[in-house]
Amino acid sequence: MKTNDQLEPTVFVIFGGSGDLTWRKLVPALFDLSQDRSMPAHFSVIAVGRADLSDDKLRRRLHGGVKKFSRQGMLKTGEWIKFAKNISYQKGDYNKLQTYTVLAEQCAKLEKEWGAKVHRIFYMATPPIMFGVIPKFLGQAGLARDRQWAQIVVEKPIGHDLKSARALNAILSANFEESQIFRIDHYLGKETVQNILAFRFANPLFEPIWNRRYVDYVTMTVAEKVGVEQRGGYYDQAGALRDMVQNHLLQLLCLVAMEPMVSFNADEIRNKRVDVLHAVRPIPRGAVQKYAVRGQYGRGTLHAKKVCGYRQENDVSSHSKTETFAALKLFVDNWRWQGVPFYLRTGKRLPRQFSEVVIQFRSVPHQSFPAESSREWHPARLVLSIQPEEGIVMGFQAKYPGPKMLLRPVEMRFTYKDSFAVPSPEAYETLLGDVMDNDPTLFIRADQVEAAWQLLMPVLDVWAGSNPGNFPNYAAGSWGPRAADELLAREGHAWSPIA
Repeated sequence: MKTNDQLEPTVFVIFGGSGDLTWRKLVPALFDLSQDRSMPAHFSVIAVGRADLSDDKLRRRLHGGVKKFSRQGMLKTGEWIKFAKNISYQKGDYNKLQTYTVLAEQCAKLEKEWGAKVHRIFYMATPPIMFGVIPKFLGQAGLARDRQWAQIVVEKPIGHDLKSARALNAILSANFEESQIFRIDHYLGKETVQNILAFRFANPLFEPIWNRRYVDYVTMTVAEKVGVEQRGGYYDQAGALRDMVQNHLLQLLCLVAMEPMVSFNADEIRNKRVDVLHAVRPIPRGAVQKYAVRGQYGRGTLHAKKVCGYRQENDVSSHSKTETFAALKLFVDNWRWQGVPFYLRTGKRLPRQFSEVVIQFRSVPHQSFPAESSREWHPARLVLSIQPEEGIVMGFQAKYPGPKMLLRPVEMRFTYKDSFAVPSPEAYETLLGDVMDNDPTLFIRADQVEAAWQLLMPVLDVWAGSNPGNFPNYAAGSWGPRAADELLAREGHAWSPIA
């Protein structure tokens, strides 16, 4: 990443600047970047919203978010004051051109004040319904005209299905070039997710066995303890497949299954990720039940506390058919992975919160040890832990101390916390730094978004056209519906025992 004196003067415009994402993620990340001298020497954060706020009132609110979520820990008053003087608020209606012409005037004013061309970043931290509106007005106001100096950042979800994703991409591309569009998935900013590339391609020990000859199957899990919290209205229109699988889990699949890249060029890496989605075996509409499982949590107990079911959550229909749990069985039909199943699952109100990828290796071709020596035998496995603790764990067999040959599973463990003296940056900190550095490596291209939707459309269509009938089918505090275990058990497989 460039240092602050190498970065162009930047205006960071946040649409939805008074909202939760800005308070909880964006401004804490920008503050942390400023403390690491990774913000431009001249920068301005313009928060645009519909609420009646003064600059001072907004700064006080954002100060609370920085104190709570910044990785810098305790703040010195002077550090915040120095940062906060660069924050201003603009009340505006996203559907009116005047909001954007005022922004253009502010950018021109800052260019004159700083005596330099201003790099403009437009971040849409708004409800998804505005994603197709804001780019049009930015174009009309001339804010996207200078394509070397303007970028737009789009949060998920990128569409609600394949048709709407294509429509949104068309609007974006009509006003910005693809090189200016940064579709953000915060999972790609996590250190362990990025470390998958380093682990695979910088170490000759693992890449030779990263294929169908040695790997039996792969599981990927994003488990959440929380319910829908205050997102009931949005979530009841989305569900687990749209909210987590279409983006986070399919991004992990691409990184785990991609072929070696020729260079660390952004488009080279993104090409390899898209290749994986193109190689995934299509799910036949008539056989969705063999490849996909859905669930919805009911009342239950989580850590000795009784919690309500999904249909009792705020802003959720009492007859909702929306899934809060989804599991898929996928195959990547190429030479490397032919016949190796990839199992993906995500769910809410599960017993604990964690994200991980487990590479389950095949058993040895011949068991040389007597049966009594290996009663606890487990084939070797590799666990890439993404949260809550970022690290990598290798599980294998070793001899138990003593006169007899007794085998026990043991682990080699690497964690960022223990191995490095510096704290890992938050995902948004990494990604926002990359936007300012104009590095799109960790962002999603239009063709990847559409390929992901195309893969899931058979499942979404079948689920939308059929009544699950048995919802709710798992209790809050459990590991999801029994069918999710059966999806693996048919092949003699199981979710990671760590879970």
